[in-house]
Formats: sequence, structure tokens, C-alpha cells
Amino acid sequence: MKKIVAFAAALVAGCSAFAIDAVTVMTQAHDVEKPAFTMSKVKMDLIEKNGVLQESRVVTEYGREKDDLSSIVMIFNSPASVKDTRFLMLENGPGKDDDKFIYLPSLKTTRRIAASEGSKSFMGTDASYDDLSTREVDEDEHEMISEKEEKNGYTCWVVKSTPKDPKSSQYQYRINYIDQETNYPVYTEMYDKKGKLWKTLTLEKLEKRSGETGKIYDMPIQEYMKNVQTGHSTRLTIVQLKLDSEIPDRVFTSSFLNTGK
Repeated sequence: MKKIVAFAAALVAGCSAFAIDAVTVMTQAHDVEKPAFTMSKVKMDLIEKNGVLQESRVVTEYGREKDDLSSIVMIFNSPASVKDTRFLMLENGPGKDDDKFIYLPSLKTTRRIAASEGSKSFMGTDASYDDLSTREVDEDEHEMISEKEEKNGYTCWVVKSTPKDPKSSQYQYRINYIDQETNYPVYTEMYDKKGKLWKTLTLEKLEKRSGETGKIYDMPIQEYMKNVQTGHSTRLTIVQLKLDSEIPDRVFTSSFLNTGK
């Protein structure tokens, strides 16, 4: 909820300022500089409610930032149950749904993920297909909850983001903790349509890494998502990382998804 101040005039002025500040904070988080190309090997752990490791996977991931649009390819390397499954996401820009495709080796076919499937689990993880996409700042109303709050060792702005169009998101709203030094979201709470806490996303490791050009980036190395309603969780850890080494355009195509070449 918006900060309450003593006088009506101050309330009006304060709410206006907070709204601008909140939008600025979320814009800065959205616009954090990213490498033009990313190649990584990721350890994906699925964890049961009781803390027991359900399954550990290895995923190769390719990322590209081009014309302010993101593209991602994921190739599942192990275990055998998911080996050679491949996923492609192409961002299409403001006002357009991202294109998402998945190649299923058991069927030897690639299929498009429909927008109506956005709330479904991605490969049995706690993330949905929609969680893989970045929402545009102007898709949500943003309110400043706190101008300074400590969270997991970071000094943060806390911003509540509510979809302008409720149908555009599986969440009623999100609470974002944005690190004031790097502008990275270091913790996010996601609430379901009944206003109950559904998921949390914690940035467990943020490290500075150098690209092939010598440029330094803040990179999320380990993230942890938990479904607080079921107790199940997913941890992603980058174990190998290469930045700004050019990746051919053909990798980010459905043809590559079909063949892996």
C-alpha cells in the first residue's frame, strides 16, 4: 500500500512522487545492461517439499540481445528423461506475445507454446512459461512500498507491480526488491489471483563477470524459486559462463530446434 503521510496536500504530492520513483526504479531494473551474447552451462535442481533433491539436470543455454530484443535457446543435456529437449523463446517487443517453441525428442517434433499455456509449468520446474518472459514496465502500475529496505544483504527499493490488464498475467501483483547499487531484482514475491503468496524468487549469487570484449557485467549466477503453496522449489546455478562471444543467428531458429545443429 502507498505510504501514508499526515496531511492531504502532502499525500497527493507524495503519492505522485512515489509513482514516478517506482516507475523509474522498474525502468532501471528493466534496462540493466546485458551481454550481447551469453553461453552458459546451468545446473537445474528440482527440490521436493521436504528438501530432498528430486532431480538434477544439466542445461546448455544460449542468449542473445539484438535490437533491444532477447532470444534464448535451452538444450537439456541430462538426465535421460529430458535429454535433447530443446526450447526457444524469441521476444517480439511491446504489445506482442513472445514466440515460444519446444522440441520434444520422444515425438521428434517442435510445437509452439500457445499464449493460453503461459501459466503452465516449464519442464516440471516452479517457473511457468510466462515467468521466462520479461514484462514491459508500462504493462504494470508501480507503487513504491519502501525507499530503503535491507534484503539478503542488499539495500533495496521495494516496488509493488500490478498488471494494468489483469488478464495479461497469472499474478494479481508482484512485490519487487531492487538492489540500489546494481538495479537488479534480488527478491520477488508473486501473488495469485486471490491475493495469496504463490511463489518467491531469490537471487542467491550476483557476481561481476568479464566479457570477451573486456566489459564487466553484473550476472545472476544462482537463483532459487519456491512455490510456497506446494513447498516445491527449483534452483538454477550457472557452472560455466562465456559472455560476448558471438553466436550464429541460426541457433535462434526453429530449424536449429529441430536438429540441434
